Amino acid sequence: MMAILNRNQELPRDRAELYNQASRVLLHQWDVERALVEDKRLDPKTIDYKDKQAMLRQVAYYMQTGDKGLAGNLIREDDLVMILTDYLKTIEVSPAREAARVMINQLRTRNFMLCFLGADYYAFVHRTFLEYFCAEEYVWKFEKERSITIEYLTTEVFGKHWQDETWHEVLRLIARMIEPKFVGEILDYLMVQDGKREKFINLFFAAKCFAEVRNRSVIASTANELLDKLKALTSYDLWYYYDPIFANEEIKLVQEIRTQAVEAVATIWQEHLDTKTFLKHCATLDNHEYVRSVAIRELAKNFKDDPDTKTILKDRVTQNDSASVRDVAIRELAKNFKDDPDTKTILKNHATQDDSAGVRDVAIRELAKNFKDDPDTKTILKNHATQDDSAGVRDVAIRELAKNFKDDPDTKTILKNHATQDDSAGVRDVAIEELAKNFKDDPDTKTFLKDCATQDSNYDVRCIAIEELAKNFKDDPDTKTFLKDCATQDSNYDVRRVAIEELVKNFKEEPDTKTILKDYATQNDKWDVRRAAIEELAKNFKDDPDTKTFLKNYATQNDK
Repeated sequence: MMAILNRNQELPRDRAELYNQASRVLLHQWDVERALVEDKRLDPKTIDYKDKQAMLRQVAYYMQTGDKGLAGNLIREDDLVMILTDYLKTIEVSPAREAARVMINQLRTRNFMLCFLGADYYAFVHRTFLEYFCAEEYVWKFEKERSITIEYLTTEVFGKHWQDETWHEVLRLIARMIEPKFVGEILDYLMVQDGKREKFINLFFAAKCFAEVRNRSVIASTANELLDKLKALTSYDLWYYYDPIFANEEIKLVQEIRTQAVEAVATIWQEHLDTKTFLKHCATLDNHEYVRSVAIRELAKNFKDDPDTKTILKDRVTQNDSASVRDVAIRELAKNFKDDPDTKTILKNHATQDDSAGVRDVAIRELAKNFKDDPDTKTILKNHATQDDSAGVRDVAIRELAKNFKDDPDTKTILKNHATQDDSAGVRDVAIEELAKNFKDDPDTKTFLKDCATQDSNYDVRCIAIEELAKNFKDDPDTKTFLKDCATQDSNYDVRRVAIEELVKNFKEEPDTKTILKDYATQNDKWDVRRAAIEELAKNFKDDPDTKTFLKNYATQNDK
């Protein structure tokens, strides 16, 4: 719908208006452009797209009163017919009930607003329209009909649903559509609710509703009060003592509230005069590394052009802040200040010297991604692939080396060495995968994979080698025989299972595969081989008439 709208106009910046125009396209313009013939049982002069919108508003409004509310997106056909019939009677369409059924068919087959779910139930094709029309109906009742008051909207609509996330989009759309002074009253109500047990969702949701207000100056005092409450949450803590090391649930809760508060202030009050100063303070002086990390991220995202931002990022990396903060600062430096001459130097230093394996990991990734053409990058990758004492860092270095420097003569040698000699099974896995992916055409690769599949002491490495062999050398005449041997002779159950799975996946269409599975299922002396063969037989040869008979016989006659 956005693409269709954008053909002839600039897309509305207001998403409520975007949904309105998208619905108009489906309910009116879509029919016109396709030159659809109007159903003679409906008079186009009597029922236009605005009537269809009105009916859909009432349908959405009715659906939110159901057992599952907005989460359900479900309405019975009888209820749908009743709603449309009642509306059509108000515009003097007769016979209204017959016209309602015709309208349902149009909304489903011509306008693609509703879909039939079966068992006499319908739903909106896209949940966005359910939410938009529901919000629109509340606004219509509030502004046009004046059948509900701001007190009702505040206490009965927002008051009863602010804790329910399935309602949040509807409530935010309402906040977008009504006058700012009324949103201010709703925010005042939300701020005095007790949200402690709900992780202060009353305040965070109030901030999201405030973000919908176009003329914020109208409710400036309310907005400032809300901002102060959110800033206070960046230092929130529980009232009772908990162990700062072992109380995982408490630590997670406090961290979630504090970081969410920083993000809300940075995102929603980006234009506020104090926000940048507030983020700088959090990024450099807060006692908790997770607050400093999120503040750094928001500072880089929202205030990249401020001269202090780059300085703060550099300082957080170089002044030995915590590993998690250095991690974030390095990522943001590389993403936002790649062209700064210091960035490359900082990445090189931390790729080679940082005492945190996680930080070295990030620095190596960013160096390879942003400075591939620097002659030092390849050297750093080689050194870490072969010498780093962290298996995780060796893993990353090997991947980046294979991805960016495949044609270097040392790369293949490094991959082979680590595929067989690295003391980490995980690194051997990675080296085997990269070798198969990047050097499939090398005459040694197939033999090398076979050796790893049969000789590695770790069963997971043997599994990876078997999978890569089957994937890359399916057409080799020896592969099928090799898989059969592994399926019956390997000492490990997982390896035998993987070999059987690869045999079926790659050679299912060959006439003897089914026979091989049946033989394994009935004659192999290893129970796990028999089980794997039966599972693959049932999964891959379900439509074969012999399979059901075979399974029945096995289920009733086998005594193993």
